[in-house]
This record gives sequence, structure tokens and C-alpha cells, in this order.
Amino acid sequence: MINISRLFNQDGSEHIQKTLPLVPLRDMVLFPFVTTSVFVGREKSIKSLSEAMAGDKKIFLTTQKDPEVLKPTIQDIFQVGTEAKITQLLRLPDGTVKALVEGCCRGKIIKLSDERGFLTVEFMPVQETSMPEAISKAALRTVLEAFENYASLSGAVSKSFFKNLEILEADPSRYADAIAAQLPFKVTDKQQLLECMDIEKRFYLLLKLIQQETEVFTMSQKIKGRVKEQMEKLQKRHYLTEQMRAIKKEMGEDGESGEYAELETRIRKKRLPKEAAGVVRRELEKLKMMAPMSSEATVIRNYIDWMISLPWFRKNRPKNDLAASESILDQDHYGLKKPKERILEYLAVQMLVKKIKGPILCLVGPPGVGKTSLARSVASATGRSFARISLGGVRDEAEIRGHRRTYVGAMPGKLIQTLKKVGYSNPVLCLDEIDKMTADFRGDPSSALLEALDPEQNRHFNDHYIEVDYDLSDILFITTANTLFDIPAPLRDRMEVIQLPGYTEYEKTQIAKIFLIPKQIRENGLEPTDVTFSDNAIQTIIRRFTREAGVRNLEREISSVIRKIATQIVRSRERKGYSVSTVSVPKYLGQPKFRDKPLEVEDKTGIVTGLAWTQAGGELLTIEAVTMPGKGRIMVTGKLGDVMKESSQAAVSYVRSRSNDLDIHEDFYKTLDIHIHVPEGAIPKDGPSAGIAMCTAVVSILTGRPVYRNMAMTGEITLRGRVLPIGGVKEKLLAAHTHGIRKVVMSAENKKDIQEVPRSIQKQLEIIFVDDMSQVLTHALVEPAEPA
Repeated sequence: MINISRLFNQDGSEHIQKTLPLVPLRDMVLFPFVTTSVFVGREKSIKSLSEAMAGDKKIFLTTQKDPEVLKPTIQDIFQVGTEAKITQLLRLPDGTVKALVEGCCRGKIIKLSDERGFLTVEFMPVQETSMPEAISKAALRTVLEAFENYASLSGAVSKSFFKNLEILEADPSRYADAIAAQLPFKVTDKQQLLECMDIEKRFYLLLKLIQQETEVFTMSQKIKGRVKEQMEKLQKRHYLTEQMRAIKKEMGEDGESGEYAELETRIRKKRLPKEAAGVVRRELEKLKMMAPMSSEATVIRNYIDWMISLPWFRKNRPKNDLAASESILDQDHYGLKKPKERILEYLAVQMLVKKIKGPILCLVGPPGVGKTSLARSVASATGRSFARISLGGVRDEAEIRGHRRTYVGAMPGKLIQTLKKVGYSNPVLCLDEIDKMTADFRGDPSSALLEALDPEQNRHFNDHYIEVDYDLSDILFITTANTLFDIPAPLRDRMEVIQLPGYTEYEKTQIAKIFLIPKQIRENGLEPTDVTFSDNAIQTIIRRFTREAGVRNLEREISSVIRKIATQIVRSRERKGYSVSTVSVPKYLGQPKFRDKPLEVEDKTGIVTGLAWTQAGGELLTIEAVTMPGKGRIMVTGKLGDVMKESSQAAVSYVRSRSNDLDIHEDFYKTLDIHIHVPEGAIPKDGPSAGIAMCTAVVSILTGRPVYRNMAMTGEITLRGRVLPIGGVKEKLLAAHTHGIRKVVMSAENKKDIQEVPRSIQKQLEIIFVDDMSQVLTHALVEPAEPA
């Protein structure tokens, strides 16, 4: 908003009167043709800026006499201010506004108004009195000399400003204002310069203020010099103290010589790499020259202690008895054939070769299958020390590589700390839960592990704290994870992945008999004769009270039974043999937590038993299909994922394409709706392996032919009817056997996966391998009865 009025004086001369929004300034003065930033927080001032931005961006700025006044009136502001143009406006998060303004000209306030919710002023631009050319040149030269003298003392003025100043010599008014804006004058002094319309007088006042500021600066420098001189005296005293300490050392009276001598003895006895030895000796010499109580001396002392405490060359002597190592692994863990084979291979090669790179193994499997305890058994079998680092929730790179010594409280990373704690340079190091690491603004710890877990690089691992290469190649790294998906690809590429599948029911039974029950009897203070478990009791606990891939919950339930028996023994004060049977299990554990899925009593149409894989092992999956009058709509329910829904659509499309071959009316889709449902609708389900089961259910309900109740099937279906292979074969077949299934249909391409299934299970199951959906229907559907 800007209003311009042309008025005439009594003598007939013309003067201009303007109206602009007003922003009162605190503790600053704006000179014409000077650009600066103004921070505005008062509501009325912000509205004034907004009003100016809505118009031609012109605004009037003047300084408050008292900066503490929140609602200034015309008596609270100086009458002379500066008309300015807003070049940039920025709203800050705290509600204030930052405005970049450029002064245009001086103005004198005539009237102040507050009618529209913000301040406006009527002002009149003022005319400046020029000075003769000779006086102007003299004034410019004198002020410039004084200003250059001040700048040379303070160093607060840039050289580029003097180059810009040369351009303004033709305009003495702008010349004086530019210099005044650069100097740290008081607000009242700057306001006095702004109100001075006689340029000659303004130069005299500016020269006086520059000379005063130069004197003040010179005095402050003298005061600082005196303080510095006192500090030099203190430093001199410290130097003399050190000299006295050196003299005492020569005389054998130095109390600190014992500490330095002890460090020198430890360094001399410690076998260090050449680089590390040189660094430690240099740091020790530096420590001797420092004041003992200084913070830097403490940092160096800690660093030297870390360096000479690390096991640079100290190693465990590995075992060379392969049979004994294999026996230890078998005693500690049941099954786990692949990991045990890999460890024994490593030991065999170690016996033939003096030095080999330590392998980096990654044990991947569901919780409770024994990944961490297997790593501990590997240490025992190889004759090495064992150390474990939990990486779950680690999100700081410094946890792996350490902090630099410049930080207060800096320490090495977890790898170096663990090696110091173990005391050997070739332990079995278990990096637990490597898939649970995360990254944030402090760095990515998984990237820091790339060097440590790379056999080609970890010979020269560099920790930020010790700043010397450390050889990690002798360490046998074993990492554990629940899923491979959460491990970054570059890190996964550096590790040898060994999958640990869930235990079968038979394996769980054996683990309970051989390991868990004796362990819990021992930990609960009982004797082996006090408690016995029948195989059926163990199987009941496994089936009805646990649902897991590992044995962690199984151990808890066994422990709960034994604790209750221990309580009965204490109460009765007699030790009689307790036998836990299938009947007595609910007495100790209560009602079963899980139920077995019973098979159908008779063969029915539209009901097919599928097989599913979960992290807890295999499961039976009942698939139901019904038809009803409609317009060919296909409904799929049971909280199914996208892949499973697409499998159902592929199954129906296959049936429609083969309707003639299947003796199904070719227009069935026009008059019937098909509903496919997978019970236990609260449990999410997904995957393609139920494709052939869904297709069989649809064919069964459309043809009226029942499906054999003691048969289960798993496999992916294509639109052409091919049966594709699936995963989790071992777990699915074990689930089928457990629930009384006698026949299982699957893809012929899964024949190779049968080797992982125990032979005892294979003998009790009739496994039918198929290539095409027509073969599935031949085996699954009950033949129609011959007409009488």
C-alpha cells in the first residue's frame, strides 16, 4: 500500500507526501542503499510486511527509542527513518518472519495511524544539503584514512568492501552511509547520522565516531594483551615445573617415573606389529611431555593401555582330533547335519594347511532351533574361546568401528572390545541377530561390517579408535539370523549361508529325551529316577501345547511339568518315581493350547486337504468350494494374499478351458457363482502352493465327485494345467504324517527334495508325483459308482 500526495508550500514550491506500512525496529538503524535482514515477531509488524508484499513491496522502517516497548506510539519512535523495499520474505518455524530489505531514502514522519490492524505512517522524503567539491574530496579522504586504520586493527572489514567503496566516491551521502553501516556504533549514534541532512556535518560526525571506536578497540587490545601476558606466565611456570620434574627424575626422586617405567616394560614385553609398536612408543613419548593431570594425558594413557592389552598374536591352540570334535558336536546337538559337516570340513583343512582364512558362516532359521548354542558348541569342538556380540537393535556405525579419539569418552568398537575381553586373536565369534540391525543418521552398522566379514579385507581391519590395522582373518565368524531378507545383499554375499529348518516331531521327541528333560531335571534339583516321560506324553506336549519350529517353548512346557512335580515332592517329603503320560499331561499343563485338525469322517465333494508351510513347520490347509445360482461370480475368502487369490483364478480358468474333458457343462459360469473358502479366516495365508487343491475342490463341486479324505496335495497350477514345484516339502510331509494322511500328491520336480525326509516317514506315506492337473484329478477324485 502506497499513497503519494503532491503538496505546495506557501512560496509555491512543491513537496511530496507518502503513506506506507510501518515496522518499528529494535536495536538497529537502516541506512539508505544498505541491504540487511530484519527479524519481525510482533503481529502488527508482520501484518505491515504482508500489506507491503501485497502492493509494491515498499515499507517504512524507523527505530524505537526504547526497544522494550511492545506497542509503540509516535512518541516512542524516532521521527526520521528510512523508506525501504522488501526483496525477500521468509516465514520461520517459530512464527517470526525474516525480511531482506534495501534502504531507498530518508524520510520524516508526519503522522502515525493504526486504523487497519497494522501501523501506517505519513512521511515526507527529506532533502540533503550538498557540499562543495573541494570539501567533499577532503572529507572522503580523511574519513577513508580513519576507516582503513580501524579496519587494519580490527580485521572485521573485508577487502571487497573497499573495492565497492571506490564506486560510491561520486555520491558522498551514500559513501558515508555505507561506512556507518559497517561500524559497531551505538544505536543513538547511528540514528544521529541518519538524521543529519547536512552531508558536511555528517562527515565530521562520522569521523569523530570512527576515531572514538578506534580508541576503544585499541584499549581492548591492550587489556587482552595483559591477560595473554598473565597466561604466558602460567605457561612458563608449567614449563619450569616440568623442568623440575626432569631434574628429579635424574636424581631418582620422580614419583611418576614408576608409571612410565611400568608402561615401557609392558610395551617391551608385549609382542606388537611393527606399525602398532611405533605408534605406541610415539604416544608414550608424548605422554611424558604432558602434565599428568591434563585431560589429554588421560586420553593417551587409556589409548596405550588398550594397545598393549589387545591379543595381537596370542592364539588358542586348535584341536587336531576330528573324531573328538565330531563327538562334541553330536553330544551338544541332535541333527543339524549340514552345519556340522561344514565345521568338520574346516577342521580337516586346518589340519592339512597351517594357515587358512576363517570362514564366515551365517546360520539362518526360525527362533529356537539352536543357532546360538551351535556356535558355542563349535568353539568347544575347535578348541577355541567363544565370544558373542548381540547386534539386535544396533544402529550406530561406531558400535562396530569405534569412536575417534577426538571425542570425549571414545572407545573401540564391539569387535576390538570383545577381542580384549577374550584375550585371544582367533576365537569363535558369534554375531547374533545380524538381521536385526538398523541404520539412522549415525551411520549404517551393516556397511561397517562389510570389511570385518570379508575374508579378503579383514586382515587389515581398521578401528577408528586404535587407528592401526588389526588382523581379524584368524577369527571364525558365525552369524545368526531368522530371515535372509532383512540382511543387506552386499553383506549376505560375504557369508556362507546354512539354512537350519525347523525340527520334525520325531527330532523334537529325541531332543526332549536326550537333552531337554535331563537338563530340566538337573536344574530343578531332581534325580533322573524322580521323573520319567513316555514318548506319547512328549508327543502330546509337542502337538497340543506348542506350535513352533524350534524347541524353546517345548523346553518351557517340560520345565513347567517338572517344577510341579518338584513342588509335589517337597510337599509330600518323599521321592517316589513320577511317570508323565498322555493322560497326566493336562493335569500339569492345563487345557491344550492347540487342537489337531481332524480328517473328514467320509469322502465329501468340494473339500480338499492342502499342505502349507509356516515358520513353526508344516500345516494342513482345508479348502472348501461351493456353488450357488448366480452370474458366474468367483468369491475367495479366508484372509488370503494376492498370490493365493490369483491361484484360485488360474484354477477356475483351467476348469473352464477343460470343461468338456471334465464332463462339466460348458456354460456353468453363466448360471453359477463359485465360492472358495480357506477356514481359520483370522490367520493370513498366501503363496501359490494351494493351486492344485483349489482346482480339485472346484472340479469336485461341479462334477459331484467326492475327494479322498485321507489324501493331501500341494503344488502350483498353470493355465495349461502343469503342476509346478513348491518349497517346504519336508515340513509339509511331516505335517501330513502327523495328522494321519496316507497319500500326498505333489509335483514330479519335487522328487529331489524327498531325500531330506526321514525314511521312516517316507515308508508310511504314499507320495504320488504328477506333472499335469489331469493326473491329480485321477488320483484325488472318487470314481463314480457304476449304474446298476
